[in-house]
Amino acid sequence: MRKGQYRFVAGFLFVPVALYLIFVIWPYIQTFGYSLTNWKGQSQTFDFVGLDNYKALVEDDVFLKAIWHNVFFLVFIPVITILLALFFAFMLNAGGRGRAGGVQGVAGSRLYKIVYFFPQVLSLAILAVLFNAVYRSDGGGLLNGFLIKLGLVDADSPVEWLNEPDMVLWALLLVVVWHGVGFYLVLFSAAMQSVPRDIYEAALIDGAGRGQSFFRITLPLLWDTVQTAWVYLGIVAMDMFVLVSSMTQNMGAYGGGPDHHSDVMSTVMMRNFLYYGKSGYACAMGVVMLLLTLVLSVVTLRATRRERIEF
Repeated sequence: MRKGQYRFVAGFLFVPVALYLIFVIWPYIQTFGYSLTNWKGQSQTFDFVGLDNYKALVEDDVFLKAIWHNVFFLVFIPVITILLALFFAFMLNAGGRGRAGGVQGVAGSRLYKIVYFFPQVLSLAILAVLFNAVYRSDGGGLLNGFLIKLGLVDADSPVEWLNEPDMVLWALLLVVVWHGVGFYLVLFSAAMQSVPRDIYEAALIDGAGRGQSFFRITLPLLWDTVQTAWVYLGIVAMDMFVLVSSMTQNMGAYGGGPDHHSDVMSTVMMRNFLYYGKSGYACAMGVVMLLLTLVLSVVTLRATRRERIEF
């Protein structure tokens, strides 16, 4: 590059980099600074307490319990969502009856993609309202009403889906999976359509079944896309604030019931920040969440890294 070109590129990048530093990096630095104080959030007067907030986190049973709930979502949300999305995408793109040895998707696959993608257009707030009606703990709830009609549940003692400690996390998990499968189905379908049909047809000629074609051809060629999906779903699992705070029983504020059995790190943080007035302590939780999310992303990318397959 010539000297004038360097100046042009530097001038072009100055404004976006400056905005990024001001509106993204600086708030992170501020949060870390506040996490070292006893800031109450209502005023600008606070005292430096060092690492006391972080030491308190280690002894906070509610926060430690919330971390395990995030780990639960971190394990099951990516696994279930990706497996279902891959299965449906493969069936839509290569699950139809072959013509003259060829490979094609099922009839009406475009319509199916729209139907599967529809939950993605709903906001999480609308989703919470919708599934609160589904999980209502009386006969008027969609799920309980259906089970009562089938005679699987007694009308006098319906299942309290969001008030059972052993059931509430699974109920929330179902909502996230239902919401996310359609998006990743479309994502994987787009990646599959870039794979030449000749590869599938050659595999069929060699006697490979659909299962072998999926594991030997589709999955290796889509691995980069699966890796990206895993990172994004991991970030979703580390958040979960909107659904938990909107759908679960209040524990003072911001959900988490029953008895903190659905609390996640974000709900505990917001409760301490806005409800209890422990803003410095909540900032320490935010820093921990940031570090865990960064570690998760790096570990996931490195653990799932494979040699790129060209076609």
